[in-house]
Amino acid sequence: MPRFVYKAVSPDGEVIEGETQASSRQAVIDRLHADGHVPIKAEESRRAAANTTGLPEFFRPRHVRPEDLLLITRELATLLQAGLPLDRGMSVMLELAPAGPVRDLLEEVRERVRGGATLADAMAEHQNVFPNYYVGMVRAGEAGGTLEAVLTRLADTLERAAALRDSVRAALRYPALVVIMAIISLMVLMTVVIPEFRPLFEDAGAAMPVSTQLVIGVSDFLAAYWWLIALAAVAAGLMLRQHNRTAEGRLRWDAWVIRSPVFGDLLTKIEVARFSRTLGTLLSNGVSVLNAMTMTNETLDNRAFAAAAAQAQNRLAKGEGLAEPLAETGVFPGLALQLIRVGEETGRLDSMLLKIADIYDGEVKSAIQKMLSLLVPLVTLGLGILIAGIIGSMISAIMSTYDLPF
Repeated sequence: MPRFVYKAVSPDGEVIEGETQASSRQAVIDRLHADGHVPIKAEESRRAAANTTGLPEFFRPRHVRPEDLLLITRELATLLQAGLPLDRGMSVMLELAPAGPVRDLLEEVRERVRGGATLADAMAEHQNVFPNYYVGMVRAGEAGGTLEAVLTRLADTLERAAALRDSVRAALRYPALVVIMAIISLMVLMTVVIPEFRPLFEDAGAAMPVSTQLVIGVSDFLAAYWWLIALAAVAAGLMLRQHNRTAEGRLRWDAWVIRSPVFGDLLTKIEVARFSRTLGTLLSNGVSVLNAMTMTNETLDNRAFAAAAAQAQNRLAKGEGLAEPLAETGVFPGLALQLIRVGEETGRLDSMLLKIADIYDGEVKSAIQKMLSLLVPLVTLGLGILIAGIIGSMISAIMSTYDLPF
């Protein structure tokens, strides 16, 4: 039976930790609940040992990461639901936090709260960690006396976003590796293998086929000017980065991206899911629709999409609905618009937006899986055809040079 290490909060508000045997992680959590404790963490001992292994200072994170924000939110929500006051809950989290940026952040927030500031005001001083929509939801939760429920919903939102982000990254690793290996293989073939055939053809003195001349010409160019190609690629990347640093340049680039035939539809779905989940979560926690739109726009990565949402917000401020202004921007898909319209008509816009987010999250995962299932075979097939063409042209030249029968 596996062993688990756990941390929990006792009914007296004290942090307890230990190690126990259980059939599963859920069994440990159920046992802690039965004893009247509030579980904070329960994981297999070997993973816990790996996670608590001291890292050299150079490898430790120097800022609060998105996964740290998710953990902070979930832990604070759990402690508040257990009945602990905010100050005591923050103190418990400080005891659990490892030394580093997370502990420093929690300590600063706790001291501001102890000094009389609200939790939202204390968090607002760290905009690099707590986004505006996050602070706005916390402020609404404090005003309505539902802070623990708001934090739980925020943790769920952050968890879904992290799951989608991790699934995209994990799915792209293998295709990226295939593309990199394909490029390396072609470079080795063209700059190392092909040049070895040149003396053979020169000694024979026969005219080479056009395809062979082309292959050798490309090989000579790559061998002599590979550094120029690399320099041009770096220069193009720097120029694009500089272009996107300006508001106008970033807007043009993002507008082109969402109109691109391959990735445009996928990126649009990602932005629709993010827009719908953030706006729906804010509205369900009592934030006014105009304030919620302002906060939501700041969470969007694509500037063209954010500009379209801001355009709809201006119409919304004049008393119009949300669905029609969004439809006139031309960037929101039809299904999302129809569901938003239904939500407005039924007075359940917040729940409908969350439903839209779930739908498009699922579509994003499905689209990524389909795209990657085609990408790897296509790259492999394309590489095989290219290498076969190169080798075929060389064999054809050898056979024609020495009058060998085909």
